[in-house]
Amino acid sequence: MVFKLPREEKEALIERIRLYFEEERSETIGRLAAEQLLDWMLGEIGPYAYNQGVEDARVLAAERSQSLDDELYALKRIKPAQRR
Repeated sequence: MVFKLPREEKEALIERIRLYFEEERSETIGRLAAEQLLDWMLGEIGPYAYNQGVEDARVLAAERSQSLDDELYALKRIKPAQRR
């Protein structure tokens, strides 16, 4: 699965990776190295995050469907007794 990020978002993430290396590891990495790391992370970790997002959406949709089903059931009217 290939992730295509908007250019602005990708640039922001590249800068965050560079800052992380500077602040946390006292290392300076270039833009190209940060971009390659980002591409690798998206390829390796991205599918797991994507699958978790799909699962979270599935659970939420099921909960909302059940809630809607309960609300619709509550709207049902009692049938009048049949006359003889």
